[in-house]
Amino acid sequence: MALRKKSGIEESRKAIKRREHNRYFKTTMRTAIKKAVGSAGTDQEKTDISLAYKAIDKCSQKNIIHRNKAANKKSKMICAIKKLKV
Repeated sequence: MALRKKSGIEESRKAIKRREHNRYFKTTMRTAIKKAVGSAGTDQEKTDISLAYKAIDKCSQKNIIHRNKAANKKSKMICAIKKLKV
């Protein structure tokens, strides 16, 4: 990005803010998924899965991740949970 012009400086500032905003949602999504997989077979399982689904859907709605990637993440999370239960 051209940092010699005023518009370039403004755009780089916006990009930094967007990156931080998106990083927050991605990390919360990842930790929710890890927590859901970790709670496989416990009493907390259903609530953790619903929270992970909520986090994934929120990232998808905000266009942080693509909707197909969101569907993939949900599917892989459920497969991992089923694998741990057996």
